[in-house]
Amino acid sequence: MAEADVALIGLAVMGQNLVLNMNDHGFVVCVYNRTVSKVDEFLQNEAKGTNVIGAHSLKEMVAKLKEPRRVILLVKAGQAVDDFITKLVPLLEKGDIIIDGGNSEYRDTNRRCTELKAKGLLFVGSGVSGGEEGARYGPSLMPGGEKDAWPHIKNIFQSIAATVETGESCCDWVGGEGSGHFVKMVHNGIEYGDMQLIAEAYHLMNDVLVMDHDQMAKVFEEWNKTELDSFLIEITAHILAYKDSDGTPLVPKILDSAGQKGTGKWTAIAALEYGMPVTLIGESVFARCLSALKTERGHASRLLRGPETVSFGEDKQKFLEDIRKALYASKIISYAQGFMLLRQAAKDFNWSLNYGGIALMWRGGCIIRSVFLGKIKEAFDRNPNLDNLLLDNFFKQAIQGCQVSWRRVITSAIQFGIPVPCFSTALAFYDGYRHATLPANLIQAQRDYFGAHTYELLSNPGVFVHTNWTGHGGTISSSSYNA
Repeated sequence: MAEADVALIGLAVMGQNLVLNMNDHGFVVCVYNRTVSKVDEFLQNEAKGTNVIGAHSLKEMVAKLKEPRRVILLVKAGQAVDDFITKLVPLLEKGDIIIDGGNSEYRDTNRRCTELKAKGLLFVGSGVSGGEEGARYGPSLMPGGEKDAWPHIKNIFQSIAATVETGESCCDWVGGEGSGHFVKMVHNGIEYGDMQLIAEAYHLMNDVLVMDHDQMAKVFEEWNKTELDSFLIEITAHILAYKDSDGTPLVPKILDSAGQKGTGKWTAIAALEYGMPVTLIGESVFARCLSALKTERGHASRLLRGPETVSFGEDKQKFLEDIRKALYASKIISYAQGFMLLRQAAKDFNWSLNYGGIALMWRGGCIIRSVFLGKIKEAFDRNPNLDNLLLDNFFKQAIQGCQVSWRRVITSAIQFGIPVPCFSTALAFYDGYRHATLPANLIQAQRDYFGAHTYELLSNPGVFVHTNWTGHGGTISSSSYNA
């Protein structure tokens, strides 16, 4: 008998929490897992006393679903998703909906949308952010794909998503095909950037100001009452204050080699692919790669010298405020770059993205949630066609107010030999973006000199010319190509 509103496949921690969240909101969920014993374990333990029902086969699961059938997959990205889709297709009917809530690559979602549409099925690729806690009590949800599916899943999605103070849900329709997963990918890339920026601030406090971990925790706690008010700043304060069983701070005992699951790398690759200078996320990925060379760095530290170490003789309080402003300015740059990438992908794939809506989806429930995202939403409300966040008055003035501090922090970091790749690249981007003229004219001349690649003249843009620079080269230019 059809009794379930929705089915969920994949009972790892995210899947279990999402099921309990849906149950809390009055939806009857039917669960299935490839290792079938997990279904019974879940029903006897975490889901005991709920309205959750189980199925021991996909056929049984589908039979318990109300029409149109809605099936959420929370399984490992890649082959596992395709395998389940292949098994589900013969069991489903025209108009039924498959939702992939995993961290899938957006191109896979593009492909699955097309393939399933041909079979009369509606496919949705949804970003889900917020970790275990978010999944349980209100994640940020970023659904995209076949728009006809939205009216049938909207109530479930918006009911279980996080909400902001105004009561708005941190979930809305993103756009066509893999746009939901693309937006989630950029979210994760921005998360990499935010974490690296915070780590650079910590490095400066630790090595230049020689603060202890309790003092640093206090600073982050204070910063969380300013424009930097965010989940990551808040948890950083808790983490720095945390003591090991022997009463000493735990953080200095943790191996300084950062792992990564790949979504930050995907964002950096997409940036290269679409020709967008998303430099801060790129640097944050490379910073993790450099951290992973732990043994090599240990060897290099004994051989390579930096500047002579001197103690910090200036006003520490003033420098802390400089670091806070450098962090804020760099964060603005990172988000501006992330939205540049979203805009370019929307152009390439013909997606109609609501940028203010995306900022709102990230405003609560997810890892990068912050007050700051409300300001981005306001910027796009003021001008939905805004080319770049930096051109919005609020952000333009915010950067202006931070600029002296930002430059001072980077200068001090260089003098003390402290690497600040994300602070630095953010400023380099800002300085490049505000220059009407860059030295790329020389690069164009060089390309034409050695490869006859041609160039345009300022006086006649759009017309490509070649110069016989040496007097013995020919007049024939190379064919143009993009590489």
